[in-house]
Amino acid sequence: MKIMIVEDDALIALELERIVEDAGHELVGTFATSERALAYAMKADAALVDLGLADGQSGAALGRRLIDQNNMKVIYVTGSPAKVGSGIDGAVDVVSKPFSDRRLLDALCKAALPSRREANLAIVR
Repeated sequence: MKIMIVEDDALIALELERIVEDAGHELVGTFATSERALAYAMKADAALVDLGLADGQSGAALGRRLIDQNNMKVIYVTGSPAKVGSGIDGAVDVVSKPFSDRRLLDALCKAALPSRREANLAIVR
């Protein structure tokens, strides 16, 4: 799976990169702002998105755009899971910081599964 990381904390971003790559996924890129993430969105299948981004934008709003416009699977990785609120609609999972490798890998496994829409399309074919 091709994954992008949207995280403005460099140390957390490095840890996420390590876990993604060790699991055998392709890292599309790591971005600290929604603008940069949106510029590369077409290259990814899934995104790990923090709620607070370096440009002051909402990670929940970015996640909603990635889901709606790019049919991307979004996993929120946040220190404030309660703030996700209604932005979680359509997201695969919410992983709380601090996170364990196992917890993040479980979320990535969920993202690798076909969505209901994808499964229905496969049945129609």
